Amino acid sequence: MKLIVGLGNPGKAYFNNRHNVGFRCIDYFARLHRISIKERKARAKLGIGEVAEKKVVLAKPRTFMNLSGQTVSRLVHQFSLPPEDLLVIYDDLDLPLGKVRIRQRGGSAGHRGVESIIASLGSQDFPRIRVGIGRPDGDEIAYVLSDFTAEERELVEEAISKVADAIYCILAEGVEAAMNRYN
Repeated sequence: MKLIVGLGNPGKAYFNNRHNVGFRCIDYFARLHRISIKERKARAKLGIGEVAEKKVVLAKPRTFMNLSGQTVSRLVHQFSLPPEDLLVIYDDLDLPLGKVRIRQRGGSAGHRGVESIIASLGSQDFPRIRVGIGRPDGDEIAYVLSDFTAEERELVEEAISKVADAIYCILAEGVEAAMNRYN
């Protein structure tokens, strides 16, 4: 079983924010593989299905970004999974808009949602997919909580599609194969 978590902030006000690209990736992947995300458990919205002959749990934490670790930790323990069977998808200010990067493990690079997950799990040994949102000239908090512009949406939609392909590759062939193909 694989637990695939997209990071974001709950609520309609945040739906199209840059910080919610992880949620959007989960929603797109769920639609693509006909997995309904309706169940509520451990402060998350979940969808359970099978992809690439593997059972998957798709999750969108209902906590705010900086508290994501509370939900992820509960889910990891509830499903008795090692950190390696967790995959986290989130936005990254340090990547150009629309760029996708896969890592097998590592630190948070200052991303507070990932910091929360590392602290709650006591491990940074989980794979992750980072989606570039670019870095602003001004206030970073206002930037991540703003919506993508009309010009940016096409790049973001392409990145979300690429993330779905990368998730499938991870499930079918493993993280290293996905890193070689999509990084």
